[in-house]
Amino acid sequence: MTRKKEVLQDVVIKFAGDSGDGMQLTGSQFTNNTALLGIDLATFPDFPAEIRAPQGTLPGVSGFQLRFSSDRVFTPGDACDVLVAMNAAALKVNLTSLKKGGKIIANTDGFDSKNLRLANYPDGENPLENGSLGNYEVIKMDVTKMTREALKDITMGMKEKDRAKNMFVLGFLYWMYNRDMDNTIGFLKEKFGKKPEILESNIKVLQAGYNYGDTTETFTTTYAVDKAKMVPGSYRSIMGNQAVAYGLIAASQKSGLPLFLGSYPITPASDILHDLSKYKNFGVRTFQAEDEIAAITTAIGAAYGGALGITTSSGPGIALKGEAMGLAVMLEIPLVIINIQRGGPSTGLPTKTEQSDLMQAYYGRNGECPMPIISASTPGDCFESVYEAVRIAVQHMTPVIFLSDGYIANGAEPWKYPQSADLAPIPVKFKTQLGDGEEKFQPYLRDEKLARPWAVPGTAGLEHRIGGLEKQNITGNVNYEPENHQLMVKIRQEKVDKIAEYIPEQKLDSGPEKGKILVLGWGSTYGAIKSAVSELQAKGHAVSHAHLRYIRPFPKNLGDILKNFDTILIPEINNGQLIKIIRDMYLVDAKGYNKIMGVPITKTELVMKLEEMVGRAN
Repeated sequence: MTRKKEVLQDVVIKFAGDSGDGMQLTGSQFTNNTALLGIDLATFPDFPAEIRAPQGTLPGVSGFQLRFSSDRVFTPGDACDVLVAMNAAALKVNLTSLKKGGKIIANTDGFDSKNLRLANYPDGENPLENGSLGNYEVIKMDVTKMTREALKDITMGMKEKDRAKNMFVLGFLYWMYNRDMDNTIGFLKEKFGKKPEILESNIKVLQAGYNYGDTTETFTTTYAVDKAKMVPGSYRSIMGNQAVAYGLIAASQKSGLPLFLGSYPITPASDILHDLSKYKNFGVRTFQAEDEIAAITTAIGAAYGGALGITTSSGPGIALKGEAMGLAVMLEIPLVIINIQRGGPSTGLPTKTEQSDLMQAYYGRNGECPMPIISASTPGDCFESVYEAVRIAVQHMTPVIFLSDGYIANGAEPWKYPQSADLAPIPVKFKTQLGDGEEKFQPYLRDEKLARPWAVPGTAGLEHRIGGLEKQNITGNVNYEPENHQLMVKIRQEKVDKIAEYIPEQKLDSGPEKGKILVLGWGSTYGAIKSAVSELQAKGHAVSHAHLRYIRPFPKNLGDILKNFDTILIPEINNGQLIKIIRDMYLVDAKGYNKIMGVPITKTELVMKLEEMVGRAN
């Protein structure tokens, strides 16, 4: 049978099914396969909020969106070319995100009367049969039946056999996009090597899906996407939380400090604890505490004892850590507090992304309690950003807040990983003895950065007092005098402000240095802003883009950059937080673009907003 092969430039696939259908595993395996081919990609996993929502219902739908392209990509795509729908609920939840003319790969077994009822379709209405999908190319296959057929000779229960049906879909897609299955077979051998029956069943179903595409005459076309033109180097697919873990390990090695993580599990930050726990060979110690307060206080104790103290959480956990964060500020010890943001308030949207903790990071503690804030922009950028957070913490003797979010944490992209020799050193100097003319250790005597000395407990002659009560300047003794308190508040703030002298100046990501519109962003809006601004620039519009890594303090030239533009647009996945800080600090009439739906801002909606602004400016 003769088939044609069509070369595509850009493809967006959404895998969707019940939370037990293995869509995250299917998507991640297709992602790894894509990365091995040198094709650029971006992903967006979409988890249900319930741990186990009722099977077949709309709240139980789990999704994984993958965009891969022969060009550079910065977002997982606004709309899908292909939707894999394992049941009726998956189709209903995701149909609006499918392009007209797009492909629907539907598991017909997931569209029986029970599944249709659970997905709230009217009685007797089946979207696969009633003509409502006329604008799409529908590929119907009974994945469940064919999975069972492939495993008819294996003595497993039907429920266990059905768990492999995601492998059938994966095998079919490997055929459709001219892929080799070896990397997934290798993954399965590693994962199920000690469970031969499960290993055999998964490989058989994977091959059955591939063979189904290869032998069914109705499929006349296969597709391919060429390798992307990327900077030469060694790449791997990486998720944001993985990159955070690797960045922390690298910083530990470069600083010579043993890494201690005190953490309490919370979505979407838990993966950092899981990943770091695998690297005891690098001297990493991980501690799953009984609660958030114990998690941060153990990290404070580790930092006091001369280790690299880290704690991880999301918004609700950061709220619980607030008092101990104040203690770390008062003690002036290095500590990195990692907040992987999610929707709030309270427990809010546990599995959905948001940038709504910036005000919490700035002001969410009692008293005058300033801390530096570093933000990551992409999954790969998490490595460099958290590495920089460690550098600032240990060299300026201050706790630092590192911000990521669920979109970055669970998303993936190709990452050109650095060589150890290319990483900037993080020199650490402990106080080991009294200095010249120093009769008694002065724990709050400061250097040119206003950083106090770091003395490890037990060092002879350097005994000193610590605690949460206000410190006397230089001596560190408890002191309640009004003048001293004001002095110490001012010094702690000045120390944070002074960090601006030790960080790079802000640069434009793209566009002219002066003009009508500057789009100023932070965090996970990077991809959407970059893509939208690039489209406007291609149409000849003078639109520029700057993205912040250092949010407290800001780079010292940021104010000068803002003055060069008539209008500042600040897109945020919150109700307007950075914009308040920018307006307050620089007295500019910045405009906001806000989306608070638990999903990222899309390129399309930003393009529309910018075109509207360009039209008004002209």
